[in-house]
Formats: sequence, C-alpha cells, structure tokens
Amino acid sequence: MLQRYLRDLDQALAPVLAEAAKPVSRLSRERLIDKPHGDLPRWQAAVQALPAGPAPCALDRDTLVVGEGAGGVDQGALRAALEGLIPWRKGPFEFFGQHIDTEWHSDWKWHRVAPHLADLRGRRVLDVGCGSGYHGWRMAGAGAAFVLGIDPTLLFLMQFLAVKRYTPHTPFWFAPVRMEELPAGTAAFDTVFSMGVLYHRRSPLDHLLELRDALRPGGELVLETLVVEGDAHTVLMPGERYAAMRNVFFLPSTAHLAIWLSRCGFDNVRCVDESVTGTDEQRATDWMRFQSLPDFLDPNDLTRTREGYPAPRRAVMIANKAEK
Repeated sequence: MLQRYLRDLDQALAPVLAEAAKPVSRLSRERLIDKPHGDLPRWQAAVQALPAGPAPCALDRDTLVVGEGAGGVDQGALRAALEGLIPWRKGPFEFFGQHIDTEWHSDWKWHRVAPHLADLRGRRVLDVGCGSGYHGWRMAGAGAAFVLGIDPTLLFLMQFLAVKRYTPHTPFWFAPVRMEELPAGTAAFDTVFSMGVLYHRRSPLDHLLELRDALRPGGELVLETLVVEGDAHTVLMPGERYAAMRNVFFLPSTAHLAIWLSRCGFDNVRCVDESVTGTDEQRATDWMRFQSLPDFLDPNDLTRTREGYPAPRRAVMIANKAEK
C-alpha cells in the first residue's frame, strides 16, 4: 500500500514542484519505508482492514462522508479498524454510516475561513500542518486543482489514507514533511494555508518567509494562529507551558501580527476573524480519549488557562504575496 502511494505521490508532485519534488519524495520514502515509526505496521493494518474501495465520497459537507450509509458493511469490524487510528483530532468524518466525532470541530474553523478565500477552483494549494487532512479534503471539495498537505505525523497520514482509499483520483496528496523541509523558493502555489502552526515555531518570522516563498507572486496566504488582545506593540511569550502545551512560543495581537506579515513581504493584510476557542469546539470524545481544552483551562475562570494566561483566542489573517 505505501509503496504504491509513494509512486503515485512522486508522479503527482513532479509537474507542480519540479526539482523541489525530489527532496520531498526522498524524505517521504525515508519516513514511510526506510526508517518507519514503530506503530506504522499497526496503523497500516487498520487502514487495510477497512472495506475495499473506491466508494462515493462527499467532500463538500461539514462531516466528510465516505460511502453513503452502511451499505452492508460489518459495522463492528469497521469501527475496530477506525479505532485502530485513534486519536482522531481533526474532523468530523463518517465512514459507511460510522460517525467519527473528532476532538476538534474543524468544520467550524472552515466556516470562519471559507467565506473570505479567493475562489479555490483551479488553484494549486498547500496546506501546512494539515493534520488528518480534513481541511485539505474541503479544499479539494471546493474545486482546487491540486492540494498538497504536509505534516510530519505519520498517524495523520494514515488517517488521510483511510479516505484516499475510496477516492484515489481526488487531487489531494499528503507528504510527511515539515514546512522548513520544503525546498526554498518553490513559488508553486496559488494559495497557502498555515492553520495552527505559527505559535509552535521558535522563529515565527522564518515561518512566514517560508510561506511567502511557497507562493507565486500575488498568491494568497491564509494564516490562522493563537493571538492575544492588545495594540500593535503587544506580543506574549508564555513560560514553560501555555494551556498545558510546551511548544508555544509567540502569541501576538492581530495588529502586531499584521506588522510581521508586512515586514515579511505580504500586502493587502487583513484580519477576517478573531474569536475565543470554546470547549464545545475542542474537547475529548470517544475518538480522542486524552485530555483536551476543558482540562487546560482554570476551572474557576474559563477566561484563563490553568497557567493564568488568557484563554486561547484565534485569528484568521489573509494576505497576498507582494508582486515585487
């Protein structure tokens, strides 16, 4: 299964990334074949235990649907296979009538982002930190001509392959690489999404420059990240943890973030949404059984994290790569 997927990935990347496709293909093969994660055989077995494909898929719905209804599928065996890919963080999905209630209501984020996007029909799109691929499938469902999702977490790749199994000709591909491993200066994409990534970067400006370099001149950046309230001089660097996460570094105000974007070669910078993340949007479920946002907030004051910082607030910024 993985050898075949890698061959198909190579063929899909070459006409879009040209020479830049070679290191992406090399790293993908290294992580899936040469030096795989110890759990990869178990995850692969879970995907292969799913019903044979292809099958009808609805990629333009809030719950991404694979197979319409149960269709005579053994629901016990189906659920066991899907549970082999727990934790499911980004979604929701439905496989042959089996609903996967993921940790995140990723459809809510899509509703905040989608009304403000340039029309995705016919565009080449990069989704950085794509997770399970939920948003990439929505981009493909919106008519994108080519979507590349990148994320180093192999479990997320296997969740993506659980859908790809049923719609192999949909032009959405997943490579298990980090943004900094994508060759610089590709300028291959019309739209680049980076959602939930920037605050994990020790050098956020370098990340913005990497995103800019992946865009063609005039291309659109969609940036979603944690922010704090404040003026153009406000930025928070938490201590050891923020909402129990160790890898959170810089949380700017939207006004300060706009300055970062302008300094990094973007124009037409605007904030199209800013909202507090609620415990109904991110929470533990039967499909993600670990602690989640409700456990990371102050139980006596839900406007603060348990470390005393402002509770998670997210902004969606849209900008265009400067033409010159």
